[in-house]
Amino acid sequence: MSEENFEESFSQEKFDVFYKCMRCGHETALEELARLPEIKCICGFRVFTKKRPGLVRNVNAI
Repeated sequence: MSEENFEESFSQEKFDVFYKCMRCGHETALEELARLPEIKCICGFRVFTKKRPGLVRNVNAI
């Protein structure tokens, strides 16, 4: 039973994806870009980068 609850909560979890304009730096959600007929920033530029979470990884020395 606990495994089923874990799987259900994991499948309902949704990650927000944000894109940043290369010209003006405006951050836009993927859902907002999907509503528009073309993928374009409010400034008119069409080049975006995907905003990534800042991950910190620790590596053990040998």
